[in-house]
Amino acid sequence: MSLSPSQFRPGLASLANTWRRVGVLAALILLVIAASFLSDRFLTLPNLLNVLRQVAIVGILAIGMTFVILTRGIDLSVGSILGISVVLYAGFLQDHGMAVAIPLGLAAAMLAGLVNGIGVAFAGIPPFIMTLGMLSFARGLAFIYTGGTPIPILNESFYDLGNDYLLGVPIPSLILLALLAVSAVVLSLTAFGRSLYAIGSNEEAARLSGVPVKLYTTLVYVISGAVSGLAGLVYASQLSIGTPIAGQGYELDAIAAVVVGGTSLFGGRGSVAGTFLGTLIIGVLANILNLTGVDPFVQQLFKGALIVVAVYIMSRSDR
Repeated sequence: MSLSPSQFRPGLASLANTWRRVGVLAALILLVIAASFLSDRFLTLPNLLNVLRQVAIVGILAIGMTFVILTRGIDLSVGSILGISVVLYAGFLQDHGMAVAIPLGLAAAMLAGLVNGIGVAFAGIPPFIMTLGMLSFARGLAFIYTGGTPIPILNESFYDLGNDYLLGVPIPSLILLALLAVSAVVLSLTAFGRSLYAIGSNEEAARLSGVPVKLYTTLVYVISGAVSGLAGLVYASQLSIGTPIAGQGYELDAIAAVVVGGTSLFGGRGSVAGTFLGTLIIGVLANILNLTGVDPFVQQLFKGALIVVAVYIMSRSDR
């Protein structure tokens, strides 16, 4: 006996709801167990710390992306905003020092997020179009500023942020964990955080209940921009160079981490804790494929398949 579409859909919805509750953590545990059998180097402390370091930049971006997606938005410009902040850090570090370069890079990233927010909330431009435009605009600015030539970073004290350890843990990983903790508190314990879920579930109902929808929608894009600037800070410190192509494609990795972590692309459901687990799943998958010698081009197939399956399950549950 074959199932009708209406019978098939509840099954997927149940699967998606289960995935949101325990599936992400269970998937990560199963992946870690499988990885430990596939490579005896996986469960070593240096390798696990390396995984934490490698996922830090995408994890930071994904937390900002979670705020946006919870309101039923999307931010395709996070990679380019990271890129413009990276070249500004590099360009101003040499002559003006960190006291000027870091605030300037973060301010530029927040300004780009503010433009995105105003365009979406007040001009009514669809988030996909607005942030796609910013993706191209910010990348263009990075190329114009550098002339297409990477800017070396010679300030050695700046390297510590992306490469040093604190209490045995990579500093980029600690930055990610600190951002995760703050974001979790904001989303779960503040009126602003609860309002974001309300906006994503039903924007009109949220507006009628007194939520300043346009202001909060603008703020989530400012947060996403600020977080992209923070990720750019880690990127510039790790690579010691300000290249205009920094962050290319990172927007897709960030969206993948959010979706794999159980946040609905249709807004109103999800958490930064899930996003963190989704980031770890993608990071562990990439790590074990590297350890087992899988071709980098083939690795893209695994990542693509994982994203498609996660998005399919989530999208069916939201219909």
